[in-house]
Amino acid sequence: MPAEIGHSLTEGQLSPRRSLPEILAGIPILYQFVVIIVFGFAVSAVWGGAMRWPDEWVIPMKLWLTQFFAWLGKEAGIGDYKFRDFTRFIAFLIEQPLDWSEYFLYRGFRFDWAGETVKIAPIPWVSLVFGVGILAHWIGGWRLALFSATCLIYLALFGLWRDSMRTLSIVIVSVPFAVVIGLGLGIWVTRSKRAAAVITTMFDVMQATPHMAYLVPVVILFGFGQVPAMIATVIFAMPPMARCTILAIQTVAPEITESGQMSGCTPRQLLWKVQVPAGKRILMLGVNQAVMQTLAMAVIASLVGATGLGQKLLNSLQQLKLGAAVEQGLAIVLIAVVLDRLTQAYANRPSDYSAREPNWIKRHSHLVAFAAMVLVTLALAALYKPFAVLPKSMTVTFGTQLDEAVRWFSANAYDYIQPVRDFITVYMLIPLRDFFLAIPWLVVVLMLGVAGLRLGGPGTAAICVGLVAQIILFGYWEPAVLTVYLVFSAVVICVLIGVPIGIWSSRSERVARVVMATCDTLQTFPSFIYLIPVIMLLKVGDLSNIVAILAYATVPAIRYTYLGIKRIPPVTIEAAIANGCTPRQRLFKVELPVAIPEIMLGINQTIMMALAMVAITALIGSRDLGQEIYRALPTADTGRGILAGLGIAAIGIIADRLIQAWAAERKKQLGIG
Repeated sequence: MPAEIGHSLTEGQLSPRRSLPEILAGIPILYQFVVIIVFGFAVSAVWGGAMRWPDEWVIPMKLWLTQFFAWLGKEAGIGDYKFRDFTRFIAFLIEQPLDWSEYFLYRGFRFDWAGETVKIAPIPWVSLVFGVGILAHWIGGWRLALFSATCLIYLALFGLWRDSMRTLSIVIVSVPFAVVIGLGLGIWVTRSKRAAAVITTMFDVMQATPHMAYLVPVVILFGFGQVPAMIATVIFAMPPMARCTILAIQTVAPEITESGQMSGCTPRQLLWKVQVPAGKRILMLGVNQAVMQTLAMAVIASLVGATGLGQKLLNSLQQLKLGAAVEQGLAIVLIAVVLDRLTQAYANRPSDYSAREPNWIKRHSHLVAFAAMVLVTLALAALYKPFAVLPKSMTVTFGTQLDEAVRWFSANAYDYIQPVRDFITVYMLIPLRDFFLAIPWLVVVLMLGVAGLRLGGPGTAAICVGLVAQIILFGYWEPAVLTVYLVFSAVVICVLIGVPIGIWSSRSERVARVVMATCDTLQTFPSFIYLIPVIMLLKVGDLSNIVAILAYATVPAIRYTYLGIKRIPPVTIEAAIANGCTPRQRLFKVELPVAIPEIMLGINQTIMMALAMVAITALIGSRDLGQEIYRALPTADTGRGILAGLGIAAIGIIADRLIQAWAAERKKQLGIG
């Protein structure tokens, strides 16, 4: 008997202990969620604080942050040197190149000479149109040249030239700053693991934070105007460049790096003469993304005093001049498309390794043509004023006609649209909103903790619980729930629309060309553009917010579904066909299960874009975190704006971590991870 007992004890001591994730993995997650829901509602019935965090327990971080930034902007300093003197110095440095770009593009030069004021006109619009055409021809040929010149002619013909040049001046100065800073940070990340751990986390938060949230602290430190708008733009446009730099350096072929090392390159030479040139295409993609993000901020930056097309568009929307808003929005889109095509064409431009043309003029034919064009157009502008500045009498507009058409459509169609809008709002959206608001915070915290533990382990669970806790503790639970309600509603519809379109595109190359071109166009639109048809058709309300988010965020669901199905190995498809699968069986039992990781990553991006749009839809009414950011701007309530922005970022990061952990596990199961 003692021997038997000893033997059993030995077996018990040697049996491995199971960890909490392993124990939870043995219990179906649905059962775990049921237990959590029952427990959470039981606790909330006993203690109301489990339903809504007591106000007296809220940490006044909002007040502390507001007071800190007020102190930083007014009193902080060392001796007589105040922090505001430093911010003014930074603003002065940034203002110099911005002033010169404005002088060159639309303000002109004015200086005193021999006691007289001398005025030099800005570059004529004709010169810039032809100049961009020549540049586009050098980069991509005649087709790109004609397209680029035509887009710029639109700006002049519709009387938007001066405002377009104001916007372009911010882009011209902001993009180099964003590129240089992003390039430097990206290189630093590839050289230091410690820097990578800090900076990549910072990038995650920055890219999950809505555009508008950047404006609140910048306004406190730098005030209103072009320079603060540009600083916020640089901060927002820099992370994509840094991420592309990291990707470009890390994906350089090992044999290329080894060849440089064997040739005796120092680390600096290896970086600048081997790795950076080898990663040119990905780096140019980063420049492209920096340009697009800069233009995405064009309208938002107008909230802090930036002039240009963004300010005009915002004013038109506020006055419900939808025709003018369409003209101005289209101008921003055309600038974005031209810059996008130019940077993409330059990134894909083949390197010329042939022998140099001995004739200097032939070798630099585009430069010669540009110089000749400048001389001719300057002479024409001096002789005929419309070549310098197109007078208003020679411009055209469809804004008035469009406004009349909108009024007619609203008067005749609103009686049909209103019942549908009211039905969806009353019988679908309001019950869904009330359902979200009725869930205790304790249930959400526990469910996210279990989901994080099951999918990604203790680290993911800690991140999810910690991020939700900061929303609760800082008093933003209800706005966060309303944000999740809007985003959830929009994302469900995005998936229902985007996944079928992605599947359809994967079946037909002709459909794919049309759909992908449409997606490219939709992604170049500034987010404010989507508010125009929403206001026109649905007025204001939750349905308006969801439809605006839907128009902006459906593209990733389409793209990733298409890519996921197209990347399925042909062998897998052939095996399914050989086993007698019908097209329907092949889709639902082979293609979608294999492509589900990519589809989920597309849904991840859809969530991120929906969260970014939440701050924009606050302009047409809401009670979510986006509205908190919008209300913080005019009142300089820095803490309110920052915490609301971080709340949106927290929601995005939680979704990102859970979906990426699930996608990684799914890929591992499929043997493609």
